[in-house]
Amino acid sequence: MEFIRKKGKGIGLCFLVALLCWLLVRLAGVLEVVGAPVIAILTGMVLAVAMKDKTAYREGIAFTSKKILQYAVILLGFGLNLATIGKVGMTSLPIILSTISTSLAVAFLMYKLLKIPGKTAALIGVGSSICGGSAIAATAPVIDADDEEIAQAISVIFLFNIIAALLFPTMGGLLGLTNTGFGLFAGTAVNDTSSVTATASTWDTLHGTNGAVLEYATIVKLTRTLAIIPVTLVLAFVRMRREKKENRVEGTAVSLKSIFPMFILYFVGASVITTVITSVFSGAALEAANGVFGLLKQLSKFFIVMAMAAIGMNTNVVKLVKTGGKPIALGITCWAAITFVSLTLQRLLGLW
Repeated sequence: MEFIRKKGKGIGLCFLVALLCWLLVRLAGVLEVVGAPVIAILTGMVLAVAMKDKTAYREGIAFTSKKILQYAVILLGFGLNLATIGKVGMTSLPIILSTISTSLAVAFLMYKLLKIPGKTAALIGVGSSICGGSAIAATAPVIDADDEEIAQAISVIFLFNIIAALLFPTMGGLLGLTNTGFGLFAGTAVNDTSSVTATASTWDTLHGTNGAVLEYATIVKLTRTLAIIPVTLVLAFVRMRREKKENRVEGTAVSLKSIFPMFILYFVGASVITTVITSVFSGAALEAANGVFGLLKQLSKFFIVMAMAAIGMNTNVVKLVKTGGKPIALGITCWAAITFVSLTLQRLLGLW
């Protein structure tokens, strides 16, 4: 078993770190705001400094940060019921499209103005506009981002997720948002699923809405998640064109297979399977199917935590701190733009 011999130790270490972080968040509910992925990255960074020799673990860590990350995105598709999103999410579509396009435009502008590394800017822009860690996980292999660039983007995204989860419920109350309006606001202006859940749940608790806002915010968030598909395909096309130009000069060929994000097609396939089965099945069969899909969705989240642990272990902490100013400036600009557009469009559309 050559695979186990070469990669087993590294994968096992990432699994143990992820399991500890996962259990810590489950046991200490207050850490839900931070999320297991962030804790895993930080733990991985500490281990990177503490471990004097990572040679025996290196291949397994690399496999986890690349392949396990892609498997996480594929499994994420089993949590997307396209029919449900079509019924409820379409009402929020104009705001979702506006916030996504605004964030991507702001990210491109800030990339030009501040001269931020292109891949870091792309990851922060996509993570801010679509769905945080999941979008970064899907985009990173497409643009061939390294672990330090991923860690930088994740750190920035989750910093503002925490701020949003703490600030938005009070802010929404002061602005006089309706329950539906706040659900739409949380679903479009907060990035990661765990932070959307924390933000919407806080509103439900404060206003006694019995989980209605959380349910609506989650559907809006899942609708945003679908934007992973066109965005990653466009980025793959852009990368392919650029590499064709570079390789034409060098006289080498470009492999479409090496650039095209096949795992995104599997992600779409998983979403279609979920949609078809939940539409056709009923009764006990539907309940069993939903149970399986729920487990696969949890496995997706756990795989992301494993991948974040691996990324943390491959990250130069000193370099991350030294180069963190510009990415944070980019992140806060995207976050502010998304918040402004979401609230402004709600006002214009008469939803608030």
